Amino acid sequence: MPAVNAWEKEREERLSARMSRAKFIKAAGGVDAAIRNGDLPNHINTTVSEALILGLLLQGVKKFVVVFGHGSTEIGEVLRVYQDAGLCRVFGVRSEVEASHAAAALNWICGEKAAVVTSIGPGALHALAASLVPASDGLGVWYLLGDETTEDEGYNMQQIPLSRQGSFLKLFSSMGEAYTLHTPLALPVMLRRGLNTTADPHHAGPFYLLLPMNVQAADLPQFNLRELPCGEVPGISRAGDEEVYRSAADLLLKAKKVVVKIGNGGRQIGSPLQEFLELVDGVAVTSPISTGAIPASNERCMFVGGSKGSISGNFAMENADLLVAIGTRFVCQSDCSRTGYPAVENVINLNTDLYDATHYNNTIALLGDASLTLQYLNGVLRTLPHKIPEGMSAWFAICLEKRREWQALKHSRMEHPVLFDPVWRREVLTQPAVVKTALDWARAHQVKVIFDAGDVQANGFQLAEDETPGEIYNESGASYMGFAVSSLLATGIADKPFYALALTGDGSLTMNPQILIDGVQHGAQGCILLLDNRRMGAITGLQMDQYGHEVATNDSVEVDYVVWAKSIKGVNALHAGYSLEELKGALESAFEHKGLSLIHVPVYFGDHEMGGLGVYGRWNVGNWSKRVQALRHEIGL
Repeated sequence: MPAVNAWEKEREERLSARMSRAKFIKAAGGVDAAIRNGDLPNHINTTVSEALILGLLLQGVKKFVVVFGHGSTEIGEVLRVYQDAGLCRVFGVRSEVEASHAAAALNWICGEKAAVVTSIGPGALHALAASLVPASDGLGVWYLLGDETTEDEGYNMQQIPLSRQGSFLKLFSSMGEAYTLHTPLALPVMLRRGLNTTADPHHAGPFYLLLPMNVQAADLPQFNLRELPCGEVPGISRAGDEEVYRSAADLLLKAKKVVVKIGNGGRQIGSPLQEFLELVDGVAVTSPISTGAIPASNERCMFVGGSKGSISGNFAMENADLLVAIGTRFVCQSDCSRTGYPAVENVINLNTDLYDATHYNNTIALLGDASLTLQYLNGVLRTLPHKIPEGMSAWFAICLEKRREWQALKHSRMEHPVLFDPVWRREVLTQPAVVKTALDWARAHQVKVIFDAGDVQANGFQLAEDETPGEIYNESGASYMGFAVSSLLATGIADKPFYALALTGDGSLTMNPQILIDGVQHGAQGCILLLDNRRMGAITGLQMDQYGHEVATNDSVEVDYVVWAKSIKGVNALHAGYSLEELKGALESAFEHKGLSLIHVPVYFGDHEMGGLGVYGRWNVGNWSKRVQALRHEIGL
């Protein structure tokens, strides 16, 4: 009994100290201010978990999306105390996948920092799978994950069941930067590595902190708070020297057909990009993730290009003789598995990553910040004779013709918005008609749009006509099913809550339905527009195109999604009907609700040309691989 009483006394003293520190930090306005004014002494008696949370608060990480378990109880207790003091916010959700998507969306859309907290084992692995999104799309997210104890007393429940040291570290390190906090006083070094990873202005990504369960509550006597790192991570300046810019300018002025491919790294450049296109008589092609980098109304915008692509975007890629690549990773869907530029002779690549910058042969690699580099290159070009003294070049003229052709094709889909579908046994709306109507509605209401993977995503980036970055979020890096619906959680937990429209398919929603509950719990403000074709349509279509048969991508189970959603108190569930007018009415009703809504839209699937927008590129998958690979090696770029 005395030992128990001693333990309880220690626990109460520790709680009292934490509450006192939290109170001082709140009054001072932050950890750094509390240290500067002496409310917090430089040296404190604390634990690993509390020092960790102090370090994260110092970095501006104040939101924690969590699925607690036996591997994270100590972290949970520290967060409870600091949340009660108003220093952070903790959001309990029902899936680690959802937690990761919400944190990634919060960073991507709002620029806010967040951490995902899980237990050991399955929860951590769910988070690892979902972290494909921030890893692929350059988003800084912290992952605080339970891990096996350090004293090796035997197997820990939910560890990787092997007699090897650091199994989780090996696994998580394959995805990105990972660190096992085996030694408590290594915490400041770990925090620096995490800051450098998640706040890198050019290559941000996930940081996986593996927290052994016995280390989390370990004492840190007289821990020096001045060791906690903070501040901005420095960026990279513009690329190269004067000679490199002159060489690039010379190639640009000699080339007759310049195409500029914009990746996520070039998404925010703005007006210098439009000036550059005029100076070099070039046309721009976007990646699925970078729509809005150049206004859709700019006639030099040829829209998306790649494996799915567009008439105008793929024409520009297929016929250009010089490629300017800006901030792109050359994902297979974006450059047709390295066959997208068969006529290109030279490449100018603006990138901060050496491997991406030298992806193609015959490249002038301008290694540095893309925006600063392009602005300097524009300055060099301005000093040289104008490329097209009078009138319009033949290259721009033919690209404009292809742009008009693509616009006409998209318009034709709106003239035929319904088709008979054998599964629904009636006429239903087509996906292009639904997506275009939703995009127009969202733009009119200044609503952010997030696309889920599949047919919905493909129609989304083909139809996108955004004028600025930040209107549409098309997570095509990992193309993770369920990202869009899970992202709606960010609308409620952001510092400035906002309204968003998540376009998803029936496959994606059923993989991540927990948003229907967590969205209500945490005040999500948005609408799930559920396009239901009773299958994974993108894969069925791929199977049919490649082999003429489908397999295991549909089912015969009927689901009443409206009834399902209505069973959750607080969700506004609606049916979109079978016409565009009914769909518009449903969207208005959802917007008026302000909370979380779901609109169910039965949509067509089949081979009628009006049911889709077409495919214009190549892809190194399935039985197409032999031809695509042969073309790649024939091109030799």
